[in-house]
Parts: sequence; structure tokens; C-alpha cells
Amino acid sequence: MSVAASDGGTRLDGLTSWHADWSGLRVAVLGLAATGFSVADTLTELGADVLVVTEQAAEEYARLVPVIGARLWQGDLSEVPEELRGFAPDVIVASPGFPPSHPVIAWARDAGVPLWGDIELAWRVRDKVTRADGTPAEWVFVTGTNGKTTTTRLTATMLVEGGLRAAPCGNIGVPVLDAVRDPAGFDVLVVELSSHQLWYLGLEDGAGSPSPHAAVCLNLADDHLVWHGSFAAYRDAKAVVYRHAKAACVYNKADEATLRMVEEADVVEGARAIGFDLGVPGPSELGVVEGILVDRAFLAARRTSALELTTVRALEERGLSAPHMVANILAAAALARSLDVQPAAIRSALTSFRLDPHRIEVVARAGGITWVDDSKATNPHAAASSLAAFPGAIWIVGGQLKGVDIGSLVAERGASTRAAVVIGVERSEVVAAFARHAPGVPVIEVDHAQTENVMARAVAAAAGIARDGDVVLLAPAAASFDQFTGYDDRGTQFAEAVRDWIEGGATRDAGDDATPGGS
Repeated sequence: MSVAASDGGTRLDGLTSWHADWSGLRVAVLGLAATGFSVADTLTELGADVLVVTEQAAEEYARLVPVIGARLWQGDLSEVPEELRGFAPDVIVASPGFPPSHPVIAWARDAGVPLWGDIELAWRVRDKVTRADGTPAEWVFVTGTNGKTTTTRLTATMLVEGGLRAAPCGNIGVPVLDAVRDPAGFDVLVVELSSHQLWYLGLEDGAGSPSPHAAVCLNLADDHLVWHGSFAAYRDAKAVVYRHAKAACVYNKADEATLRMVEEADVVEGARAIGFDLGVPGPSELGVVEGILVDRAFLAARRTSALELTTVRALEERGLSAPHMVANILAAAALARSLDVQPAAIRSALTSFRLDPHRIEVVARAGGITWVDDSKATNPHAAASSLAAFPGAIWIVGGQLKGVDIGSLVAERGASTRAAVVIGVERSEVVAAFARHAPGVPVIEVDHAQTENVMARAVAAAAGIARDGDVVLLAPAAASFDQFTGYDDRGTQFAEAVRDWIEGGATRDAGDDATPGGS
């Protein structure tokens, strides 16, 4: 019988500090990528008995597991391995790739074995490195269907410009545990959270539950429905971001679902609801007044005045004026202002901020055509923002739809495109959506199975349609793993294909693999 079962979970309840006694605690770690390894490394340093369970692992991580003092079991996880059952874990810490339906997760829940994600573990040991006053870093949470990474980076940049030691971490690519254990220490951790991480965080609400200083859900739209099982489950996972917020619950006034989340959240007394959108703000809101981004939330005279943060014109000069980018900036500013960062520091931060690659990135301008890479638009909601920023574009769309119906996006935005170039394994759904909702838009289907040729054919097809003044926009509204290693690989191959086309003098045609898919 496990420790957790035999003592009513009281030992786990007491493990809320790096300096607690973790020795001998039996922990199964599911998954061995960057997050899984950070979990195993942390727990072995704490003295826990760690078994890493995974179907596959990079060689470097697999080699290091015994070095750090853990054990590794690798094999088929379509059933619960006997090695895991025999280990009788006191707690399982799962990497976010394991969905609720996974056999091991289902077994753990049925058996009453506590399930944590890396976020809960990191919160419990956040006092390993403290600030000058002896307290751990404050945490700020960022989630949403789209814009998470950009807003996380924006917030961290603003905090640093305001004189705070801040680090972006979490789903952005740096495991939270690595940030918590960084000997340099931080004043604030800006934690990007996926719906998968939030689902695990929402399983229990006890001694190890985080209490962020501030939190935001940027927006909510269909995504990851296969992983969660339903939109309601996806929404409920996202709502966990506001739980126990201490100072500010930032929500999107243009997305009523985020307000509902705040209204229903169990927060610390005194936490404020702070709205943002592109309209004129009321008290306790951030917004835009005659081209000026303003704060009417974090000032004493907010009922009668506002503080200027920056202007739309200044953002245009930095390539940051697309509507969804302005919304992200307002959300980040709200989070930063909740930590007393001054408007001047926010303005200064925006002068040096650069978008990550593959986010509405102009990769070339030639022959009167502008080529834009927004490969990060991996769902319809994100693609809708891109299409709104570039109305009338030639749209390169398609990939893995993740169980999401693309029809509403095509109906809302597709009819205003000049043409569509459809890629990916689920092309038929996209082509059918255009036939149903935007039959007047020319559709070219790139029917090619070889990854190395997909983008070359797509770019050739788009170039064959494009005229002087047109924008060709890669905003797939779908995941990339059908033909690429990730959205970054997809965007990189797009940019390379564009450069090849330009250098080749644009004399080629789309080839046999690009065929009409609609009228």
C-alpha cells in the first residue's frame, strides 16, 4: 500500500517546501522530454525514490536518468505496465502530453493515486531560491487559446524593464522547475500554461495549489477537443488559471467566456477583475482611446482619468499593431501594472520587443507581393486573427484539424480571401468547407505526400495567383505534425520556399501536385 493511501495523504499535504522531508517518497514520473526530466531531476535531488515511465525518450535524457539516481522503464503504455503497479507510487507526476483518457492516467484515478503535473510540484518547492526578503518569487499565470507565448514574453519584458528580475517559463519551452531552481533567483515567474497543464492543476485543490499574484485567460475557442474530450472540459481546464489569484484576474471584454471564468473563480479576497479590449475602457479596465493605449485600472483616480501606455502609431512602427497584438499588449500591460511597473517602463519595453518567428512574420516582399508566416496559427481562432490583420490575402491553410470544425472560420473569414491554397492530410474537410461556405473563392489543393515538396508546391500555387499588392498568408488553422516536425518547421520551410521562388525568378508553375479543389 502506498504512503499516500496508508496515511490519508497527510504526508503529501506536508510537502509544501523544498526543505520538507521528501526522502523515500515513491514517485512515478510519466514522460521523459524536457518537462519529465526536470521533474525527475528535481525529485531525485530531494531524495525521492523515482521511477520514470515512458514510451519513448531522447537518448540524452534516457542516458541521464540513472546518472541522477532514478530508474527508467521504457515500453508500450497501451496498458499499465506491471513495473508501475509493483512500484506502488505515492504520487504520479505526469507530463502534459498524457490525456485524461490515457490508460495510465485512468488507472491512477481509479486506484486513488494522486496525480500532479510539473506546475504543482514546482509550486510546492518554489522556496528553493528566495528573494532578498526571504520570500519566493511571485507567479503570474498566462493562458488562452491563442496569444499565450507572445503575452508571456511581453509581460516578462515589461517586468524586466520595470526593474524586476523576471523569467518567462512553463509551456513557453523552459520548464517551471528549471526556473524555480535557477540559483540566480527571480522576483517574478511569468508562467505560460497550456490547457493540459491546467487540467492536472485542477485535479486537486489543496496544500499544493498555486496562488498566482495575477492571471489572465486571453481568449477561448475550440482547440484540443480530442485531448479533453469536449469543449466544456477544455473550458473548465482553462478556468483553473484564475483559482486563488491574489491581486488581479485579467479578462478579455471581447470574450465573454473569460469574464464568466473570473466571476466563478475562487480567488483570494481583494483580488480585482481587470478587463481589456480594443474599445474605450471604463474604470478598472485597459483599452484604446483615439489611438492611445491607456490604463484606467491601476491608478487612484481611475474614475476620472487614465494613464497613457503607448500609441497605435508607435506599435505600427514596430510591426505590433495587428488587432490581436494590441489585445495581447494590453493584457501584458495589465499583468505588469499589477506589479507596479510604471507606464514609462512599458513604453520602453515595447520599443525593443520582437515577435518570435512564425508569428505574423513578414518573410519577404518581392514583385509587389508580401509573404507572411503565421505558422503558429495552429487553430481556427488564431487564423481568424491573422486573416483579420490581412484582409483579402491569399490564404495557405490546412494540416491536422485536431477534431475542430473549420467551417465556421471559412464562413466568417474565408469568403473575403482572394484564394485558398490547401495543404495537409485533412484537405478534404477544408475544401468541402470552402465549397459550402465560400464557393466563389478559388481553391487550389496541394496533393503531395512528401514533406520536402509541400511548401514548394504551395508557394508556387500562391505565386501563380498573386498580383501586385497581394499578401500571401500562411495561417494554417491546424496542427503541423502530419507533414512537418512542428509549426516552426512548417514556417521555416515556407520561408525557404518563398526565397527559392524569388531567387528562381518566379518562372515555374505549380506543377502536377497542385490541382483545383473548388471554384
